[in-house]
Amino acid sequence: MQGECLKAAYYTLGCKLNFAETSAIGRTLSEKGIIRAPRGEDPDIIVINTCSVTETADKKGRQLIRRLSSRYPDATLLVTGCYAQLKPEEIASMEGVDIVIGSNEKMKAAEYISNWIQNHDKRIDVTPFRDIESFTPTCERGDRTRFFLKVQDGCDYFCTYCTIPFARGKSRSGSIAQLCSLAENASAKGAKEIVITGVNIGDFGKGSDETFFNLIKALDKIEGIERYRISSIEPNLLTEDIIKWVANESRKFMPHFHIPLQSGSDNVLKKMNRHYDTTLFASRIENINRLIPDAFIGVDVIAGARGETETEWKKNLDFITGLNITRLHVFPYSERPGTAALALGDSVPNATRHDRVKILTDISDRKFTDFYNRHIGETAEVLWEQPARGNDNMHGFTKNYIRVTAPYKKELVNRLSTVRLTGIDQENPDSLKAEFL
Repeated sequence: MQGECLKAAYYTLGCKLNFAETSAIGRTLSEKGIIRAPRGEDPDIIVINTCSVTETADKKGRQLIRRLSSRYPDATLLVTGCYAQLKPEEIASMEGVDIVIGSNEKMKAAEYISNWIQNHDKRIDVTPFRDIESFTPTCERGDRTRFFLKVQDGCDYFCTYCTIPFARGKSRSGSIAQLCSLAENASAKGAKEIVITGVNIGDFGKGSDETFFNLIKALDKIEGIERYRISSIEPNLLTEDIIKWVANESRKFMPHFHIPLQSGSDNVLKKMNRHYDTTLFASRIENINRLIPDAFIGVDVIAGARGETETEWKKNLDFITGLNITRLHVFPYSERPGTAALALGDSVPNATRHDRVKILTDISDRKFTDFYNRHIGETAEVLWEQPARGNDNMHGFTKNYIRVTAPYKKELVNRLSTVRLTGIDQENPDSLKAEFL
């Protein structure tokens, strides 16, 4: 493999952690002399990193595999990720798939591709989830501006609706020393913002004397990094101490939280085997509002989960409507094979699930628009990102995660500048327009 002018293309479905891992795979292949396929050129190797959080995610994975194997029939096709971990034989039976590797093998993708090039033997290699032990911390940006620091993997919660523990294995993490070293290396490469990623990041350090709070306090001291963002964190693990520290002491952690709720009904939360109730969740939101009034708060919610009777749906709706949050990320409940939820009863018809998605999405849109409108006319500091090729505009984010668009200025990419937020971008309602000051 060394010295050959092979070209690879990378495709990622799902979460920020998957994007970080795909970038890490790309780096290991580049170290073997495999370059990223330029736009318009056929790849010799295709890496697909899949998601399996819902049946829709599985479907998207199958569609992507079929499309790419048809378009590039001569390319070596490697499939990994959660869908590959959970249903390797199903993927391996698909036309054009050459290598299927699971979560434990993902970071060895370069070795599997090297072996394929030498012997062309189809390979399926998936470690049972209870035996997944490996953890490789990474800090990558791929073709993005922001870096993604993987601090933790796996989950021990076993929520009744969720396949992630079966797809990712038990909770495990790196050390603070390892992760600070990776962040320092990213800083040396010009990183200005790092997003902290994992499956259950608040569980960082489990089995050791290190904690997530210890980790973020250590990262906060690293020179050169201007901003950190905490990706999704469980409400029971987002402690009051962390919120107070972000509000009053941190130099670099942004006023931006993403907190999964899943249901505003305590009865449904119990059926889900969640580790908190609505009282705890509401207290976290109230404390963020009180201490960091301009914080962006994103909240995950599942519509139509088992146990969500009309009575529980009404409780859910009332609770969510009363939350002072920025945006909902709404998902229809998806039946996942092998999960405990299938034995719970109180199934919600598909049509009802999708009706509830629409209602929650409308609530989210109103909250999101209100949040943006409150900030029109203000000045804000924006970190600008590299735009897509051929785009006359660029975008960036304020500290509190307002997406901002402005005319492209090459010299501002990966730099902070102060702007005035002038109004909703009609071409992209998820953004505010800005003028440079």
